[in-house]
Amino acid sequence: MLSAVLLQAASMGLAKLGATMGAGLAAIGAGIGIGLIGKGAVEAIGRQPSAAGDIRTSMLIMSALVEGVALFAIVVCFLGLFQ
Repeated sequence: MLSAVLLQAASMGLAKLGATMGAGLAAIGAGIGIGLIGKGAVEAIGRQPSAAGDIRTSMLIMSALVEGVALFAIVVCFLGLFQ
């Protein structure tokens, strides 16, 4: 009986640790992804300045999509943390 209670308490702690690590990794991944998108856009504009408007539009759309995925991952991690 006591071992079952201790096992349950330990698994709750590991779940919280996993959820917080997942949220952190999602934020780090989004930061790296948006940085790479910006880097690619700046290089592309440097190579072809006449297409700057199209490149900027594509960069903003892709950055928003990456940010949306990161936000979704963080929400899922927090839902797992508080359940």
